[in-house]
Amino acid sequence: MSGRLEGQVALISGGASGIGEATTRTFLREGARVVIADIQDERGERIAKELGENAVYQHTNVAEEESVAAAVDRAVSHFGRLDCVFANAGIVGAVGPIDTTPIEEYDATMGINLRGVFLCMKHAARVMKPQKSGTILSTSSIAGLRGGLGPHVYAATKSALLGLTRNVAAELVSQGIRVNTIVPGNMATEMIAGLATGDPENVEVIEQGMASSSPIPGRAGKAQDIAEAALYLASAAGAFVNGHALVVDAGLTAGCDQSAPVFSEYSPMIREAGQRGIPD
Repeated sequence: MSGRLEGQVALISGGASGIGEATTRTFLREGARVVIADIQDERGERIAKELGENAVYQHTNVAEEESVAAAVDRAVSHFGRLDCVFANAGIVGAVGPIDTTPIEEYDATMGINLRGVFLCMKHAARVMKPQKSGTILSTSSIAGLRGGLGPHVYAATKSALLGLTRNVAAELVSQGIRVNTIVPGNMATEMIAGLATGDPENVEVIEQGMASSSPIPGRAGKAQDIAEAALYLASAAGAFVNGHALVVDAGLTAGCDQSAPVFSEYSPMIREAGQRGIPD
């Protein structure tokens, strides 16, 4: 049985670790050939070698247009086409109170998290428009949906991706190109482990902590959850999904918080009122 991405060529920025690595491995498993675009040269080369001839590594700084253009060109020159670009590379970046955030850190965060995605979309479109097909994905965050879930600049970039996705989708749909973004919740990834513990290898420790506070009891979000979302959006299964922000957060932003009361815990008076069908 052929895989869900059989014959496709994908470029995944930030593809050498975390969500990117999980997506790289998932896409390969489903029949795609993948360009791993990252700045982690040793790790990226090692993963590409491990995965075999259907994966290649390309050093890519997403904040630099020439670097992004070169990665896209590498996909076409090495594999002959480009069907999916997953603009996944990102950083937490500038942290701290708004009145003390250094503008240099602001610029660096915007450069990777927003400019980098814009450049991936730009150069994906350059290749995909003539072939009248393709899928462009990006990684947003629930910090872009609700306040207080991430640093200021990070939240601003992730919120901007929602608007950018809708706008680019509206432009490219007539060219046979779909554009969607994935909105992860709290995920046990190497980036979060590094921030929380100082060691990006402590993913299991982070996962245990997140599982205890997850809306789904005992189940933390994992990089593989986002990889599966990307697979859905890149495959024929997601062929009618366009301009969409796919939230993968166990229902956190929908109010499915363990600490919040559920209907059965409300007072008998409220339950009785609900059963009487009081109109809105």
